[in-house]
Amino acid sequence: MIRLGQLDREIVRLALPALGALAVEPIVSMTDTAFVGRLGAEPLAALGITTALLALFFVVFNFLSYATTPRVARSLGAAGREAALEQAGHALWLALISGLLATLTLELLAPWLVRLMGAKGAVYPLALDYLRLRALAGLAILWLMAAHGIYRGLQDTRTPFWVAFWVNAANVVLDYLFIFPLGMGLMGAALASVLAQSAGAVWFYLNLRRLGAVRPWPGFAPLLPFLKVGGELLVRTFSLVAAITLAAAVAARVGTVAVAAHQVAWQIWFFIAMSVDALAIAAQALVARYRGEDPARARVVADRLLFWGLIVGVLIAALLVLGRDLVPRIFTSDAAVLAALASIWPLIWASQPLNALVFVWDGIFMAAEQFRFLAAAMLLAAVVGALEMLLVVPMGWGLAGVWWGMILINLVRAATLGWGYWRARLAV
Repeated sequence: MIRLGQLDREIVRLALPALGALAVEPIVSMTDTAFVGRLGAEPLAALGITTALLALFFVVFNFLSYATTPRVARSLGAAGREAALEQAGHALWLALISGLLATLTLELLAPWLVRLMGAKGAVYPLALDYLRLRALAGLAILWLMAAHGIYRGLQDTRTPFWVAFWVNAANVVLDYLFIFPLGMGLMGAALASVLAQSAGAVWFYLNLRRLGAVRPWPGFAPLLPFLKVGGELLVRTFSLVAAITLAAAVAARVGTVAVAAHQVAWQIWFFIAMSVDALAIAAQALVARYRGEDPARARVVADRLLFWGLIVGVLIAALLVLGRDLVPRIFTSDAAVLAALASIWPLIWASQPLNALVFVWDGIFMAAEQFRFLAAAMLLAAVVGALEMLLVVPMGWGLAGVWWGMILINLVRAATLGWGYWRARLAV
């Protein structure tokens, strides 16, 4: 029998450091942008182009984190630490191979990719040089992804938090040193990221070697399950990215004020999603472990995580209601944009409890390794949301119509994930 108080402590123990690790990255990204912004419009444009390109490129490999956590955690619960470390070794080998291929691909295709992103004039050589230098961290980035997944599977989110904290702190310090005192400009920002991420990868390597996760080559067969998950997660991720991109495109067609307000609303929405994702990470680790350790109790764990998700969602909604005048002013002082934000603010805060449940369900189904179901659910939701958004301009629904489309996506996700959860009774 699981005691709820003990389970709650486990959830908090995993979720809080995960929240810290999730919060570090966007803060450092904003710092990078602020530093480069002082160099002028062209370096800032080059940074924006290459950052978006790298984010889109490396999202292909997020399975190294998402697939690794449940496989390691389930092995830990079912067969103990040695079996979990064997799965960890497979993930590290796949990260090594994928990282080398990713770096080679980026180096070879860099000119074409930069042109594809619309870089012209003086921005083009800046973006090209930045991309080629940043690509040298490809192996480190994928190793970091796999290592985060391994430690979460081992029920340790504290170590990834501290690695993320110090890596990103070093990145900020090196950014300043290289860009300004050493006068390296945009390339200094790229070099800072490469050195900081490479240091983080070495840190993880030494720790994982000490744990016994670094192992001899296992052959290709043990790596195939990870690749299968990668394909399914790719469908899920690109469906979501496509829907978000469409929302921004439709908002731009509504008008300048609308797209400005949409950008602010999206930044707030995204920050909240990253925060609640800490519970999804706890779900991936805990539910997967109990699947291996005691499958009958996995449902109790999942139910408790959903309860926490609902409570967190309600609290966030309440904070947004209280901060309806303050929060938007953090991002803009334009009266027209603030008025547009006020018109959709009830949609943003009222949807938070539902959103939180969806994110936790996502983590639960990842723990159950039902990635194909998640891909199908996201694809259906994206199609439904996209159809609504395509009607926004012809029907004159304005910015509210765009955000009803965003909410519709999560409504469909909630319906499909909730149905799958109820029907299976977590028979995972």
